[in-house]
Amino acid sequence: MKIDKAAIKNEFQRHERDTGSSEVQIAILTSEIKALTEHLKANKKDTSSRYGLLRKVQNRRNLLDYLKREDEAKYAELIKKLGIRR
Repeated sequence: MKIDKAAIKNEFQRHERDTGSSEVQIAILTSEIKALTEHLKANKKDTSSRYGLLRKVQNRRNLLDYLKREDEAKYAELIKKLGIRR
């Protein structure tokens, strides 16, 4: 599955040249997690992809914790916008 990272960056960036803010990284990781979850539903024995999924989930969790510490309002808005339950 191909993920349109440019569209995600345009939606979540803070300013025009922003490509690496926490919000952008979390949004990209969320779309990758969704794609990997769909892949694993069809390919249950693909353990290497399962490990990759766990790594992405942990990375997103760390970024979300950082964002919550730094700016709780942006954290709450991002959670609501992405539909993540936390």
